[in-house]
Amino acid sequence: MHTPSDPTTLTSGERAVDARVRAVLARLPRRGPSAWLTEFLAFGLKQAWACVFGGAMLAVILAARLWYPEDTAFARNDVLTLAAVAIQVAMVTGRLETLRELRVVVLFHLVGTIMELFKTSVGSWSYPPDGVLRIGAVPLFTGFMYAAVGSYLVRVHRLFDLRFVRYPRRWVTAVLAGAIYLNFFTNHYVRDARWLLIAVVVLVFGRCVMQFRIFRFRWRMPLLLAFLLVAFFIWLAENIATWSNAWLYPGQLDGWQPVSAAKLASWFLLMIISVVLVTWISPPEPPDDRSPQRPADVTAAGRRDPTTGAPVRND
Repeated sequence: MHTPSDPTTLTSGERAVDARVRAVLARLPRRGPSAWLTEFLAFGLKQAWACVFGGAMLAVILAARLWYPEDTAFARNDVLTLAAVAIQVAMVTGRLETLRELRVVVLFHLVGTIMELFKTSVGSWSYPPDGVLRIGAVPLFTGFMYAAVGSYLVRVHRLFDLRFVRYPRRWVTAVLAGAIYLNFFTNHYVRDARWLLIAVVVLVFGRCVMQFRIFRFRWRMPLLLAFLLVAFFIWLAENIATWSNAWLYPGQLDGWQPVSAAKLASWFLLMIISVVLVTWISPPEPPDDRSPQRPADVTAAGRRDPTTGAPVRND
Protein backbone atom coordinates (compact mmCIF):
# COMPACT_ATOMS: atom_id res chain seq x y z
CA MET A 1 0.00 0.00 0.00
CA HIS A 2 1.23 3.49 -0.80
CA THR A 3 2.12 5.18 2.50
CA PRO A 4 1.02 8.82 2.47
CA SER A 5 3.71 10.48 4.54
CA ASP A 6 6.65 11.49 2.39
CA PRO A 7 9.78 11.99 4.52
CA THR A 8 11.24 14.31 1.90
CA THR A 9 8.65 16.94 2.88
CA LEU A 10 9.90 16.96 6.48
CA THR A 11 12.78 18.94 7.89
CA SER A 12 15.90 16.97 8.73
CA GLY A 13 15.12 17.37 12.43
CA GLU A 14 11.69 15.82 11.99
CA ARG A 15 12.67 12.76 9.98
CA ALA A 16 14.04 10.78 12.93
CA VAL A 17 10.90 11.47 14.96
CA ASP A 18 8.70 10.60 11.99
CA ALA A 19 10.47 7.29 11.41
CA ARG A 20 10.03 6.18 15.03
CA VAL A 21 6.35 7.15 15.22
CA ARG A 22 5.58 5.54 11.86
CA ALA A 23 7.30 2.32 12.99
CA VAL A 24 4.96 2.13 15.99
CA LEU A 25 1.79 3.02 14.06
CA ALA A 26 2.64 0.54 11.27
CA ARG A 27 2.20 -2.33 13.72
CA LEU A 28 -1.42 -1.36 14.36
CA PRO A 29 -4.29 -3.00 12.41
CA ARG A 30 -5.02 -1.83 8.88
CA ARG A 31 -8.75 -2.58 8.86
CA GLY A 32 -11.81 -2.21 11.05
CA PRO A 33 -12.34 0.21 13.97
CA SER A 34 -8.69 -0.09 14.98
CA ALA A 35 -7.63 1.33 11.61
CA TRP A 36 -9.86 4.36 12.18
CA LEU A 37 -8.41 4.74 15.69
CA THR A 38 -4.91 4.63 14.22
CA GLU A 39 -5.78 7.45 11.83
CA PHE A 40 -7.28 9.47 14.70
CA LEU A 41 -4.16 8.94 16.81
CA ALA A 42 -1.89 9.97 13.96
CA PHE A 43 -4.06 13.02 13.31
CA GLY A 44 -3.72 14.14 16.93
CA LEU A 45 0.04 13.63 16.93
CA LYS A 46 0.50 15.59 13.71
CA GLN A 47 -1.73 18.43 14.91
CA ALA A 48 0.19 18.64 18.18
CA TRP A 49 3.46 18.73 16.23
CA ALA A 50 2.12 21.44 13.92
CA CYS A 51 1.04 23.52 16.95
CA VAL A 52 4.40 23.30 18.73
CA PHE A 53 5.19 27.03 18.29
CA GLY A 54 1.74 28.23 19.33
CA GLY A 55 1.50 25.66 22.12
CA ALA A 56 4.86 26.74 23.53
CA MET A 57 3.84 30.40 23.37
CA LEU A 58 0.54 29.71 25.11
CA ALA A 59 2.29 27.63 27.78
CA VAL A 60 4.73 30.47 28.51
CA ILE A 61 1.88 33.02 28.74
CA LEU A 62 -0.06 30.76 31.10
CA ALA A 63 3.02 30.02 33.23
CA ALA A 64 3.77 33.73 33.53
CA ARG A 65 0.22 34.31 34.75
CA LEU A 66 0.38 31.56 37.36
CA TRP A 67 3.93 31.76 38.67
CA TYR A 68 5.74 34.93 37.63
CA PRO A 69 6.32 37.17 40.69
CA GLU A 70 4.40 40.44 40.62
CA ASP A 71 7.08 42.45 42.44
CA THR A 72 10.07 41.52 40.27
CA ALA A 73 12.05 44.28 38.60
CA PHE A 74 12.03 42.51 35.24
CA ALA A 75 8.68 43.10 33.53
CA ARG A 76 6.57 40.10 32.59
CA ASN A 77 6.05 41.44 29.06
CA ASP A 78 9.81 41.49 28.53
CA VAL A 79 10.09 37.90 29.79
CA LEU A 80 7.40 36.87 27.31
CA THR A 81 9.28 38.59 24.49
CA LEU A 82 12.58 36.90 25.34
CA ALA A 83 10.82 33.54 25.68
CA ALA A 84 9.19 34.03 22.27
CA VAL A 85 12.58 34.78 20.69
CA ALA A 86 14.05 31.69 22.35
CA ILE A 87 11.22 29.51 21.01
CA GLN A 88 11.74 30.84 17.49
CA VAL A 89 15.50 30.30 17.64
CA ALA A 90 14.98 26.77 18.96
CA MET A 91 12.56 26.03 16.10
CA VAL A 92 15.15 26.97 13.50
CA THR A 93 18.29 25.61 15.14
CA GLY A 94 16.47 22.40 16.05
CA ARG A 95 15.54 22.06 12.37
CA LEU A 96 11.83 22.01 13.15
CA GLU A 97 11.33 24.92 10.78
CA THR A 98 13.11 25.70 7.54
CA LEU A 99 14.59 29.08 6.73
CA ARG A 100 12.15 29.28 3.82
CA GLU A 101 9.25 28.85 6.21
CA LEU A 102 10.82 31.38 8.55
CA ARG A 103 10.30 34.04 5.89
CA VAL A 104 6.54 33.58 6.09
CA VAL A 105 6.65 33.55 9.90
CA VAL A 106 8.54 36.86 9.87
CA LEU A 107 5.99 38.29 7.44
CA PHE A 108 3.19 37.22 9.80
CA HIS A 109 5.09 38.97 12.58
CA LEU A 110 5.28 42.24 10.64
CA VAL A 111 1.66 42.15 9.44
CA GLY A 112 0.45 41.39 12.97
CA THR A 113 2.59 44.08 14.63
CA ILE A 114 1.30 46.77 12.26
CA MET A 115 -2.27 45.77 13.09
CA GLU A 116 -1.48 45.72 16.81
CA LEU A 117 -0.07 49.25 16.71
CA PHE A 118 -3.25 50.54 15.10
CA LYS A 119 -5.74 48.54 17.16
CA THR A 120 -4.20 49.52 20.49
CA SER A 121 -4.14 53.18 19.42
CA VAL A 122 -7.92 53.14 18.85
CA GLY A 123 -8.64 51.19 22.03
CA SER A 124 -9.70 47.84 20.57
CA TRP A 125 -7.62 46.10 23.24
CA SER A 126 -4.75 46.95 25.57
CA TYR A 127 -1.63 45.47 27.18
CA PRO A 128 -0.18 45.94 30.66
CA PRO A 129 1.99 49.09 30.47
CA ASP A 130 5.21 47.51 31.71
CA GLY A 131 8.50 46.54 30.13
CA VAL A 132 10.91 48.17 27.72
CA LEU A 133 10.77 45.66 24.84
CA ARG A 134 7.83 47.31 23.14
CA ILE A 135 6.84 49.69 20.35
CA GLY A 136 4.54 52.29 21.84
CA ALA A 137 1.78 50.43 23.66
CA VAL A 138 2.56 47.11 21.96
CA PRO A 139 4.94 44.60 23.62
CA LEU A 140 7.15 42.90 21.07
CA PHE A 141 5.93 39.42 22.01
CA THR A 142 2.58 40.17 20.34
CA GLY A 143 4.02 39.76 16.85
CA PHE A 144 5.07 36.24 17.79
CA MET A 145 1.45 35.32 18.47
CA TYR A 146 0.62 36.07 14.84
CA ALA A 147 3.82 34.27 13.86
CA ALA A 148 2.53 31.23 15.78
CA VAL A 149 -0.49 31.13 13.43
CA GLY A 150 1.86 31.34 10.44
CA SER A 151 4.08 28.61 11.87
CA TYR A 152 1.09 26.32 12.34
CA LEU A 153 -0.17 26.85 8.80
CA VAL A 154 3.15 26.26 7.05
CA ARG A 155 3.80 23.18 9.19
CA VAL A 156 0.34 21.68 8.78
CA HIS A 157 0.63 22.19 5.02
CA ARG A 158 3.60 19.85 4.73
CA LEU A 159 2.82 17.48 7.61
CA PHE A 160 -0.56 16.65 6.10
CA ASP A 161 0.54 17.09 2.46
CA LEU A 162 -2.44 19.35 1.76
CA ARG A 163 -3.95 19.22 -1.72
CA PHE A 164 -6.86 21.23 -3.07
CA VAL A 165 -9.66 20.64 -5.53
CA ARG A 166 -11.08 23.73 -7.25
CA TYR A 167 -8.82 26.14 -5.38
CA PRO A 168 -9.60 29.71 -6.54
CA ARG A 169 -7.11 31.72 -8.54
CA ARG A 170 -4.39 33.06 -6.29
CA TRP A 171 -4.71 36.62 -7.53
CA VAL A 172 -8.37 36.57 -6.51
CA THR A 173 -7.48 35.33 -3.03
CA ALA A 174 -4.75 37.99 -2.77
CA VAL A 175 -7.20 40.78 -3.61
CA LEU A 176 -9.69 39.39 -1.11
CA ALA A 177 -7.03 39.11 1.61
CA GLY A 178 -5.99 42.72 0.94
CA ALA A 179 -9.58 43.88 1.31
CA ILE A 180 -9.96 41.96 4.58
CA TYR A 181 -6.75 43.41 6.01
CA LEU A 182 -7.80 46.93 4.99
CA ASN A 183 -11.19 46.47 6.64
CA PHE A 184 -9.50 45.74 9.98
CA PHE A 185 -8.34 49.38 9.84
CA THR A 186 -11.18 51.18 8.04
CA ASN A 187 -14.00 49.68 10.13
CA HIS A 188 -13.23 52.31 12.78
CA TYR A 189 -14.06 55.13 10.37
CA VAL A 190 -16.57 53.73 7.86
CA ARG A 191 -19.13 50.96 7.99
CA ASP A 192 -17.68 47.56 8.91
CA ALA A 193 -17.70 45.30 5.84
CA ARG A 194 -16.80 42.06 7.62
CA TRP A 195 -20.12 40.33 6.90
CA LEU A 196 -19.93 41.31 3.25
CA LEU A 197 -16.35 40.02 3.16
CA ILE A 198 -17.42 36.75 4.78
CA ALA A 199 -20.05 36.37 2.06
CA VAL A 200 -17.36 36.94 -0.59
CA VAL A 201 -15.11 34.37 1.14
CA VAL A 202 -17.92 31.81 0.95
CA LEU A 203 -18.41 32.64 -2.72
CA VAL A 204 -14.69 32.39 -3.56
CA PHE A 205 -13.78 29.33 -1.47
CA GLY A 206 -17.16 27.60 -1.25
CA ARG A 207 -16.42 24.97 -3.92
CA CYS A 208 -12.89 24.20 -2.72
CA VAL A 209 -12.24 20.83 -1.08
CA MET A 210 -9.09 20.19 0.91
CA GLN A 211 -7.52 16.74 0.86
CA PHE A 212 -5.06 15.75 3.55
CA ARG A 213 -3.04 12.66 4.34
CA ILE A 214 -2.90 11.41 7.91
CA PHE A 215 -1.15 8.03 7.99
CA ARG A 216 -2.50 5.40 5.60
CA PHE A 217 -5.30 7.29 3.87
CA ARG A 218 -6.22 10.61 2.34
CA TRP A 219 -9.24 12.39 3.76
CA ARG A 220 -11.43 15.23 2.50
CA MET A 221 -12.85 18.37 4.09
CA PRO A 222 -14.49 21.52 2.71
CA LEU A 223 -11.90 24.27 2.97
CA LEU A 224 -14.39 26.65 4.58
CA LEU A 225 -14.91 24.14 7.39
CA ALA A 226 -11.14 23.96 7.92
CA PHE A 227 -11.01 27.78 8.18
CA LEU A 228 -13.80 27.76 10.76
CA LEU A 229 -12.24 25.01 12.87
CA VAL A 230 -8.86 26.74 13.03
CA ALA A 231 -10.57 30.05 13.87
CA PHE A 232 -12.44 28.32 16.70
CA PHE A 233 -9.27 26.94 18.27
CA ILE A 234 -7.54 30.32 17.96
CA TRP A 235 -10.54 31.82 19.79
CA LEU A 236 -10.11 29.24 22.57
CA ALA A 237 -6.41 30.13 22.83
CA GLU A 238 -7.37 33.81 22.94
CA ASN A 239 -9.59 33.13 25.95
CA ILE A 240 -6.66 31.51 27.75
CA ALA A 241 -4.36 34.41 26.84
CA THR A 242 -6.78 37.11 28.02
CA TRP A 243 -7.44 35.17 31.23
CA SER A 244 -3.67 35.19 31.68
CA ASN A 245 -3.77 39.00 31.33
CA ALA A 246 -1.51 38.96 28.28
CA TRP A 247 -3.93 41.53 26.84
CA LEU A 248 -7.47 42.63 27.62
CA TYR A 249 -10.49 43.83 25.68
CA PRO A 250 -12.38 46.86 27.05
CA GLY A 251 -15.13 44.65 28.47
CA GLN A 252 -12.55 42.66 30.47
CA LEU A 253 -10.89 45.58 32.27
CA ASP A 254 -13.24 45.39 35.28
CA GLY A 255 -12.96 41.62 35.51
CA TRP A 256 -12.21 38.83 33.08
CA GLN A 257 -15.02 37.33 31.03
CA PRO A 258 -14.92 35.06 27.98
CA VAL A 259 -14.08 36.68 24.67
CA SER A 260 -17.23 37.31 22.67
CA ALA A 261 -18.09 34.62 20.14
CA ALA A 262 -18.41 37.45 17.62
CA LYS A 263 -14.60 37.46 17.50
CA LEU A 264 -14.85 34.19 15.59
CA ALA A 265 -15.78 36.27 12.53
CA SER A 266 -12.53 38.22 12.86
CA TRP A 267 -10.44 35.09 13.25
CA PHE A 268 -12.25 33.47 10.32
CA LEU A 269 -11.30 36.43 8.13
CA LEU A 270 -7.77 36.39 9.48
CA MET A 271 -7.50 32.81 8.22
CA ILE A 272 -7.91 34.08 4.66
CA ILE A 273 -5.00 36.50 5.09
CA SER A 274 -2.96 33.72 6.69
CA VAL A 275 -3.63 31.18 3.97
CA VAL A 276 -2.77 33.68 1.22
CA LEU A 277 0.56 34.42 2.92
CA VAL A 278 1.32 30.69 3.17
CA THR A 279 0.64 30.19 -0.55
CA TRP A 280 3.60 32.50 -1.12
CA ILE A 281 5.96 29.59 -0.37
CA SER A 282 3.55 26.65 -0.75
CA PRO A 283 1.36 27.14 -3.84
CA PRO A 284 -1.87 25.07 -3.69
CA GLU A 285 -1.45 21.76 -5.49
CA PRO A 286 -4.11 19.42 -6.94
CA PRO A 287 -4.71 15.94 -5.46
CA ASP A 288 -2.23 13.12 -5.99
CA ASP A 289 -4.32 10.33 -7.56
CA ARG A 290 -1.90 7.69 -6.27
CA SER A 291 -2.79 8.29 -2.62
CA PRO A 292 -5.31 5.83 -1.11
CA GLN A 293 -8.57 7.28 0.13
CA ARG A 294 -10.07 6.75 3.54
CA PRO A 295 -11.78 3.37 3.98
CA ALA A 296 -15.26 4.80 3.39
CA ASP A 297 -14.24 5.83 -0.12
CA VAL A 298 -13.19 2.32 -1.14
CA THR A 299 -15.81 0.46 -3.15
CA ALA A 300 -16.09 -3.04 -4.52
CA ALA A 301 -15.21 -1.67 -7.93
CA GLY A 302 -11.81 -0.62 -6.66
CA ARG A 303 -10.24 2.50 -5.24
CA ARG A 304 -11.24 5.76 -6.91
CA ASP A 305 -10.70 9.37 -6.07
CA PRO A 306 -14.10 10.55 -4.76
CA THR A 307 -13.67 13.98 -6.31
CA THR A 308 -12.20 13.25 -9.73
CA GLY A 309 -13.34 9.65 -10.16
CA ALA A 310 -9.85 8.64 -11.25
CA PRO A 311 -8.68 5.15 -10.28
CA VAL A 312 -6.25 5.00 -7.35
CA ARG A 313 -3.24 2.75 -7.55
CA ASN A 314 -2.44 0.31 -4.75
CA ASP A 315 1.29 0.07 -4.15
